[in-house]
Amino acid sequence: MASSLRLSTRALRAVPYTPLRASAFNGFRAYSTGKTQSLKETFAEKLPGEIEKIKKLRKEHGNKVVGEVTLDQVYGGARGIKSLVWEGSVLDSEEGIRFRGKTIPECQDVLPKAPGGQEPLPEGLFWLLLTGEVPSEQQVRDLSADWAARSDVPKFVEELIDRCPTDLHPMAQFSLAVTALERESQFAKAYAKGMKKAEYWEHTFEDSMNLIAKLPTIASKIYRNVYKDGRVPAIEKDKDYSYNLANQLGFADNKDFVELMRLYLTIHTDHEGGNVSAHTTHLVGSALSSPYLSLAAGLNGLAGPLHGLANQEVLVWLQRMKKTIGNDLSDESIKDYLWSTLKAGQVVPGYGHAVLRKTDPRYVSQREFAQKHLPDDPMFKLVSQVYKIAPGVLTEHGKTKNPYPNVDAHSGVLLQYYGLTEQSYYTVLFGVSRALGVLPQLIIDRAVGAPIERPKSFSTEAYAKLVGATFTPRAGLWVTAAFDPDYRKPAPIPMPGKVGRGARIRLRAVEFPARGAAASPIT
Repeated sequence: MASSLRLSTRALRAVPYTPLRASAFNGFRAYSTGKTQSLKETFAEKLPGEIEKIKKLRKEHGNKVVGEVTLDQVYGGARGIKSLVWEGSVLDSEEGIRFRGKTIPECQDVLPKAPGGQEPLPEGLFWLLLTGEVPSEQQVRDLSADWAARSDVPKFVEELIDRCPTDLHPMAQFSLAVTALERESQFAKAYAKGMKKAEYWEHTFEDSMNLIAKLPTIASKIYRNVYKDGRVPAIEKDKDYSYNLANQLGFADNKDFVELMRLYLTIHTDHEGGNVSAHTTHLVGSALSSPYLSLAAGLNGLAGPLHGLANQEVLVWLQRMKKTIGNDLSDESIKDYLWSTLKAGQVVPGYGHAVLRKTDPRYVSQREFAQKHLPDDPMFKLVSQVYKIAPGVLTEHGKTKNPYPNVDAHSGVLLQYYGLTEQSYYTVLFGVSRALGVLPQLIIDRAVGAPIERPKSFSTEAYAKLVGATFTPRAGLWVTAAFDPDYRKPAPIPMPGKVGRGARIRLRAVEFPARGAAASPIT
């Protein structure tokens, strides 16, 4: 039995709508006065229209059914259930991700780039995700400068990172540092003083901007403490976000690595709102936790092996393959290794996706980067051969709905090529990028008055009752009841007289009885 999801209009009345005004705490203006319009001004100008759009949609269509939910979906991680609002990106199973309606190649084409660069600046994508508009080059330069100006990390956070043991996983250190920044939260302080709901988004915006600005230094300090000498170069105020991250990590001398960081930070930002890191950030933020606490929660989800650690697993698998097959990259050699992985009961890491049914466009963009900058690298050649052979093997294997590579199938090889070989650190870079995708939605949530998230849960017993299943406590097993097509009354299924826990039960199908007749087994 499938239950319907309906859009509720109850929370509509709570959506704040106030005339655009100057902020009480920072004096922004909604319209430019001769200078380039800032990100905050641009968002504030668009906000009333966005609120009205949501109000109109819910008022006119609030009772429309948007989807059905099956029991398999409930027990299968809520996969495919339409129940979240995420403005920045939409994932199509066939064409991949679109950021505010734009594909990755389109973003690479229209978003501003650094002087002499070929890859988009992630500052531009952040602007696009928050406002829905492509920024000008000047607006992106201004945003880079704004983040650089906000980048100083409090001394106590630096000392906290320094006190972490070097064998504490980098993602644990990253989450710890972001959580500690809660002390700096403007939102938390203003909420404690009793700010108005209409001001929530402004403080969320300021916290998000401050947090994003500090991430390169925090991420780099963790890297250099764990793997290097612990010394981190200062942020260069006239450089872009990706350059500063690359420089603080110690790789800015290689212009191609800086370009890779621009691409990497752009394509890893956002992938709809249902993935663990995005949903967790949204969920925690819906309780009015600050951006610091919300992102820290999302980072903890990203650290899981089934989410952000996947690129590390891909690289380990590729290195193991390389050690086994040596320089023999023939089709047959690759095919044999793929089958040996599958026959061992393992998955081919980096292949398949919960939503996608084609090659991930994020994989394609990284492949194109490799073809341009490292076409003769042995590991890239291996990745290319796997890409050629794996879809056919996985299709023949028959246990995956998507036999094509995802974003994780390539990123580790690129980082290795440029000398960033510490695999346990890779997810931290993913986390820096993901902040640029989830925090715009957090700002939007507070701006439109999104309520606290509170879905309904049931026990297994309650779901069984909902779908018309019968439970036999002695066996600890569920049995789907047969239903009379005319009267919809459960027909009892003959069961053995005594069943012990763990015993095998043989069930017999029954035919629907006439009114008042007993059920009889079908022979």
